[in-house]
Amino acid sequence: MRIITLCGSTKFKAEFEQTNAFLTLQGNIVISLAFFEQSEGFKISEEQTERLGELHFRKIDLSDEIFVIDVNGYIGSSTRREIEYAKERGKAIRYYSNDEIPSNVFN
Repeated sequence: MRIITLCGSTKFKAEFEQTNAFLTLQGNIVISLAFFEQSEGFKISEEQTERLGELHFRKIDLSDEIFVIDVNGYIGSSTRREIEYAKERGKAIRYYSNDEIPSNVFN
């Protein structure tokens, strides 16, 4: 059993949910995002954005690896910082674009 933190743009809510289910059904503990401000149209302040970034770093600290949701190769600046943070701490890194996550994980 591994602890895996999902990282990526909040644009990709469906892919986060799909990956979370897939990795959980494999027997992993998956840490994801609390909400998806870009997908759901939330407006958050700069202070809240910074706080969420710090919280995500703590999630990475708890993890064995990160799984980057990089739909069509997209990696934004926040996700790039998370990847660098994980690398500096010797965490394994996997990418959505390199894995075959089934679109319907329950079949």
